[in-house]
Order: sequence, then C-alpha cells, then structure tokens
Amino acid sequence: MIQYVIPYVFAFVTIVISASCGSGANKTGIAQDPYHYKINKRVLARNGLVVCAHPLAAKVGVDILKKGGNAFDAAIATQLALAVVYPGAGNIGGGGFLVAYRAKGGALALDYREKAPALASREMYLDSSGNIRPGESLNGHLSSGVPGTIAGLFETQKYAKLPLADLIQPAIELARNGFAITEREARSLNSLQDEFSTYNTRPTPFQKNSPWRANDTLFQPDLANTLQRIRDKGVKGFYEGETADLIVAEMKRGNGIITAEDLKNYKAEWRKPHLFTYHGHQLVTMPLPSSGGLLLNQMLKMVEHRPLKDYGFLSGSAVQLMTEAERRAYSDRAMYMGDPDFYKAPVDKMVDSNYLEKRMKDFVAGKAGKSKELPEGEKLWKESKETTHLSIMDAEGNAVAVTTTLNNGYGSRTVVGGAGFLMNDEMDDFSSKPGAPNIYGAVGGEANAIVPNKRMLSSMCPTIVLKDNKPFLVLGTPGGTTIPTSVFQTIVDLLDFNLSVSDAVNLPKFHHQWLPDNITVEKAFPDSTRQLLIGMGYELNEVHEIGRTEVIRLDNGNMEGVGDNRGDDSAEGY
Repeated sequence: MIQYVIPYVFAFVTIVISASCGSGANKTGIAQDPYHYKINKRVLARNGLVVCAHPLAAKVGVDILKKGGNAFDAAIATQLALAVVYPGAGNIGGGGFLVAYRAKGGALALDYREKAPALASREMYLDSSGNIRPGESLNGHLSSGVPGTIAGLFETQKYAKLPLADLIQPAIELARNGFAITEREARSLNSLQDEFSTYNTRPTPFQKNSPWRANDTLFQPDLANTLQRIRDKGVKGFYEGETADLIVAEMKRGNGIITAEDLKNYKAEWRKPHLFTYHGHQLVTMPLPSSGGLLLNQMLKMVEHRPLKDYGFLSGSAVQLMTEAERRAYSDRAMYMGDPDFYKAPVDKMVDSNYLEKRMKDFVAGKAGKSKELPEGEKLWKESKETTHLSIMDAEGNAVAVTTTLNNGYGSRTVVGGAGFLMNDEMDDFSSKPGAPNIYGAVGGEANAIVPNKRMLSSMCPTIVLKDNKPFLVLGTPGGTTIPTSVFQTIVDLLDFNLSVSDAVNLPKFHHQWLPDNITVEKAFPDSTRQLLIGMGYELNEVHEIGRTEVIRLDNGNMEGVGDNRGDDSAEGY
C-alpha cells in the first residue's frame, strides 16, 4: 500500500530551474516563483493533479484547483499559461480538442480546431503546373488557419466554476513579468532565429542579439496586453476589436488571407464523443475532424482478441502485430477521414468488428506486410507536429484531456505584430494535393481537400479511459501523426503488459502510418527486436524521440501523474 503524507504529494526526478538574471522575487502572485521552479516527473496526489508540458503551467493549474476550481477551470488556466511559458506549442493562435468526463454529466468532446479562411482555395499551394510550392503551407502568413483556442476556452468555461479573470490572470502576469526559460527552450529559440527574421514583419520577443541561455528571462508585454483584452472583453476581446485588427493588419503585411469576418464568424463546436470498449474499459476520445479517436478504436480492436500479453512488451511478435494494425488504420485515415461538416466519413463501417476482422485477414505472423499491396477498406466493407497535451483530474471525479497545437514547432513562425502571439501553420494539415504527403508524411485525399471554412484533419487524440464508469486513465501526447500510435501503445502497455505508468510513458515507442512504408523507432528501441523485425522484411527508421505522453492514473482514490522524460513535462498535485 502507498503511504501518503501531507500534502499528499511525492515527487520523483525533480529538476530545479533557477534564474541567473531578473529578480528572484515572485512577481506574478502565483504560488510558484517563475524564476525558481521544479520539474516533477512523477507525482502522487489525492485532491487534484495536472500533467503538462511545462512545470509553471502545471503549477498554475493546481493553484486553480486549490482555489476551488474544478478540472475545467484548471484546463483553461493551464492552457493560457502554456501560451506564455511554452510558446512552441502552447497557444492562443492555434486550436485543439478537449475530451472530458464529468462526474455528474458524463462524456464531452469539444472541437476548437482551426478553420480554412474564406479566401482559401483547393489549389492555393500549387503552381501553374499543379505542383506544390514548397514551404507555403508551413511557414509564414499564408499557412495559418483561423485560430480556435480562445473560442474553445470560453466554451469550456460552461463547466467551470471560477470567473475567467481568475483563470487568465496568472498567464497575464507571467507574460508581463517574465519567467526563466529552460535549457530546452533556449536551444529551440536559438535554432529558429533565422526563421523568426524571415517570417515576421515586426520585432518579436523570441529574437535576441546574443544567444538565449537557460535561465534567461522571457518577457512578452504585447501578449500580456492581448490577454488583458480577453479578460476584460471576453471572447470578443480576441475575435473582434483591437486584437482582431492587429491580426488582420499582420495578414495584410505578409500576404495572408485571414479577414475580420473569418475571425468574427469562428465558432467552437461540441461534438458527440467517440466511445468504444477495450478489455472491459470504456474509452472516451475525440471524433472527426480528429482522426485520433477513430484510429485508436481501429488499432485497439484489431489486437484486442490476440495474445499480446503472452507475446510480451516490445517483443518482435507484439511489435509486428501492433505495426500491422497501425498500417491498416492509417490507410483508412488517408482515404476516408475529414471534417464531418463537409465530408460524410463512413465511421460506423470503419469501426465495425466484421470489417476490422477482414482488415487483419491478410496478416501473416513473422512476415512484413506491404502498404502498396493493402486492399482499400471500401472493397472490404462493400462485401458485407508541434503540439502539446495536458491531463487533469480533480477531487470531484472530473477528468479533462486536452491536446492543442500550432502544428509545426512555433507554428508559422509568425508573431502577430503588437499582439505578441504566434499564429499556427495548420493549413499544412489539409491535403494540398491528393496523394502528396504533408510535413509529417501523412497522405490524404478528397476527404481532406482544402475548402473555405473547413476544419483540417487532425491526429490529436486526447483520451479518457473509464473503469466501472469512473475515470481511470487520462492521457494524450503531441507528435503529429505519431499521436494515435503513441496513445495506442501506452494503453496496451498499461492494460495488456501491466507496465508501471512511468515505464508506459518513458520506455521506447514505435510508429507506422501506412506511408512511408517503414517502422519509425526511437534510439533506445531494443536491438534484438530490431533484428527480428528486419528479418521479417521491415525497413526501420530511427528518430531521437516520439511524442511526449502525459498520463494520470486513478487507483482507489489515489492519483498518479507522470510527465514524459522526453521534455520539460511536469506533474503537479496536492
């Protein structure tokens, strides 16, 4: 039995950040000094827990819980804080998805994905010969969709308890008074100085004449002013008035196409959560236009009745089976998934048990499948990237999983002049040309073609696993197209292989997405399994890391939160 001591928090792998410049005093009024703070990789708690990409944002979320807020309050405050302290992916210029389970209300799903501007067109990134113009959907003003984050936060507030002024104030103060950046943040900012110069029409807070170093203080006064307008004027403080004017002016300076009408007309949408079962647990995840929930359903169902547990964690047999499930699910993603408001995807057919059984009929143990030989799913049923995630639980029994993004790291690399926030480059998540891959190598077709006001297909996969109709796991990850496979593997690791939460988060992951036809593995992936897979006929591609998974597990009233070792991710609880 785990023994708890007041205040019911036990942290492992603690990293301390201590600023060498700026005042050591706590100027923000939040409980955590923004110049001296800890990264907690594992925390046990009884009353509330937040796991996210930055320790200051996790602390803000828990402070809100301590002040009487619930998991929805904490989700809003944490996202706003991440927009300040984690600018590579935290945002108010992007969008995301929220999945939640209310103790007295059940499952919810909120879509605040970005939309294509009204002036967008199907061939806007193609040259006169019909070829993609490199980089235009990725960098600069033309790559941005209409941002949805702020609309999403105001919709989330319907289930919160505290006024927005309380939830946004920590972010305002962190932006105005500054915080000490981590070594990882310094490295990422230094690596993008040329891009910031190329894609901005006004100076940005991320540019510096000398290299950024760990513990330097990042001040963002324009962002603080933007957040204050949102605090004082509500959702119109972003989508109308001064902030909207600044966005439109920035678009005009850089030949972007987002207009005042695009901003004024943006609405977040409540969706019907995607629900299914796995080994007696009910999963609550995101429906389209996020492909993550559908992919997760397909992959888990394709392996549910096979002896994964007997195969063993990261064994050749387990990895091969899971890889072939991933291959088949991602083939369906490319062909059939898109914004449900514009394209009627055959969802029921794609998750039908008979269809999934047929999908795996050509699986041969010990022999690599070939993506080019995989039959189209329709023939079977006719026979019969920089993103961030946060996981939150509260003492009332509410659970919230949010994945939000700018797409690429630092989005379009364009900061709105005078407003201080980065715009997304989500237009790259459309199929600029059917059959052509995006930045993550994902191939799409007609279902995800560019249409004005349409939401681009996503891979985000915020997920809640219920046990006996109560939250058991809250999880998700960034990572572009690797998001669903990382969530898939984490669930299998916990429910089939009985790994600890820390091991399920931190041990090596792998990924297959139909095309390109190879298995991506992390550097620490075991060599013995690599050799087995190569012997089966698979091609392997090594990368440094895959995703940054954030997990909370609830067991007999005890919450355990783990932040991924791959980043500055941190858990905070009480």
